[in-house]
Amino acid sequence: MISIFELFKIGIGPSSSHTVGPMKAAHGFVAALAAAGRMADVASVRVDLYGSLAWTGRGHATDKAVILGLAGELPETVDPDRADAVVAEIEQRGRLRLMAGPGVPFVRGEHLVFDEVTECPKHPNTLSFRAHDAAGGVVAEERWCSIGGGFVVREEEVGASPAETATRVPFDFRSGRQLLEFGEASGKTIADIVMANELALRPAEEVETHLSRIIDTMMLCVDRGLAAEGELPGGLSVKRRARRIYEKVEAGRGRNLKRPHEPMDYVSIFAIAVNEENAAGGRVVTAPTNGAAGVVPAVLRYYRDFCEGADAAGMRTFLLAATAVGGLFKMNASISGAEVGCQGEVGVACSMAAAGLAAALGGSNAQVENAAEIGMEHHLGMTCDPVGGLVQIPCIERNAFGAVKAINAASLALHGDGTHVVSLDKVIATMRQTGLDMQSKYKETSLGGLAVNLVEC
Repeated sequence: MISIFELFKIGIGPSSSHTVGPMKAAHGFVAALAAAGRMADVASVRVDLYGSLAWTGRGHATDKAVILGLAGELPETVDPDRADAVVAEIEQRGRLRLMAGPGVPFVRGEHLVFDEVTECPKHPNTLSFRAHDAAGGVVAEERWCSIGGGFVVREEEVGASPAETATRVPFDFRSGRQLLEFGEASGKTIADIVMANELALRPAEEVETHLSRIIDTMMLCVDRGLAAEGELPGGLSVKRRARRIYEKVEAGRGRNLKRPHEPMDYVSIFAIAVNEENAAGGRVVTAPTNGAAGVVPAVLRYYRDFCEGADAAGMRTFLLAATAVGGLFKMNASISGAEVGCQGEVGVACSMAAAGLAAALGGSNAQVENAAEIGMEHHLGMTCDPVGGLVQIPCIERNAFGAVKAINAASLALHGDGTHVVSLDKVIATMRQTGLDMQSKYKETSLGGLAVNLVEC
């Protein structure tokens, strides 16, 4: 199973696959050196970035993430307000202290290389790490892959079946059909099924604490985005606009200029607020990725602020049901834009949010599954073509549309009885095949689509 602890992770922007994952991989490499007692032997390190990490890593702050990871930082605990200063100091001194170990020379282009030529057959997001001793001998060498959503594995583990956990979960579903069958046999909702699995692995207090922390972090991210102003980093001169639009809509409400579509305006604003925070390198929740981090929080905020009877229990139900859907995409297709395009990021986030909202509003298991299917069906084929390799254009607005479509999908499903022609399993299989058929230039390489047609950028 894919746990809520794995699918919803707290980190920093702008990318789960290009920032969060590489930071974790760099930290893991150095931690392994320390565990093996080899830190004292290390005189230098070299990191090579391949594939999508090389093509769009500069815009996604992959270099910054790797430096922070080598220095011992992790996405969940690093201070995003100090991260740039830490990296700047390392570059100014030309030395990097490996975790709590020795200081080693560090020069961009020599010790951190963007390799846009070498192909990586296992995964398009590949990093190699090498530690050398004073004589130039190799102390340790590893290759890691960032497979989307902040998940990282060693290259030899790509495509391998997940290892069996020591504790068996009561509902080991691997498909939407199995999920519905478990629900029918047990009388449990999808959210209840996910919670039962979580409780087989961890104490109830730990699960509840994580759920609360994820909700609080999401809502705080919305609030920060609504309060912030200024220009986003990266050189595209994109100005934050969530606060300006929010104040305009709020002013209209004060003059009783309420429009029928006003709730959707707020949903768009909430999503934009989160993704502007992500683009600025702020604290976000991968849901299931950073590039799509605004969809679930925006729809969750919509539930909290606009849906009658909304409460904390409903918000937890929302996330649990969303976890079931996100886990199915992770197991049976992909949540990596570099593998399947943006259908694997905003598309999956929309599907998760649609299922979560339908569940929180009391939908049956069949209606929840239907909502998830509708959410993805209308994102099939969506490309990942970030302008300048930055998670800004079209990513920020794309989250707003994904959130609105999720609400529409949940509404359509709740107006039905759960009966529908295309199953969630079929749409997941279709998404996977569509991603395989998609040309690589449309999969987070910034070599096609808007990334090349917006020539002035």
